[in-house]
Amino acid sequence: MNPNRTVRPATLRCRAIAMTLLLAFSTALTAAEATQAVVYKSPTCGCCKGWVKHLRENGYQVDARDMRSVQPVKDAMGVPPRLRSCHTAIVDGYVIEGHVPADALARLLRERPTIKGLSVPGMVMGTPGMEGPRQDPYTIIAFDDDGSTYVFERRPQGTSE
Repeated sequence: MNPNRTVRPATLRCRAIAMTLLLAFSTALTAAEATQAVVYKSPTCGCCKGWVKHLRENGYQVDARDMRSVQPVKDAMGVPPRLRSCHTAIVDGYVIEGHVPADALARLLRERPTIKGLSVPGMVMGTPGMEGPRQDPYTIIAFDDDGSTYVFERRPQGTSE
């Protein structure tokens, strides 16, 4: 570049506009890439709010829907009774039941197994939304339409429960 060459104001304006558009486009692209989660929960459930916060902190765009009873949603989504917890979510077509950690959701979305969804049954201390001084071991269970299940992951790693 010639140091004696002057840059015209119109060129500077064009560059500024181009940079602004590039920044706006990249911000919009990042927002569009955020994974959507629709969470069905009771308005009075504190641990559900904690799990929603956990998802948001991990980059999920969450639509939290308060319901008087989430049981009809669980029935409609086909969550087996033995796998139920306090809230149910839909994330990219998968049913997510209970306090499933965001990193397990990321693995699910990366690997895309042919399953209906994941569950952390019950109310396990130490799971996202159920944080406290105690960390109980738990199993993240994959389930399918026919009710079949398998262990997706154990927490902490290496536990046999």
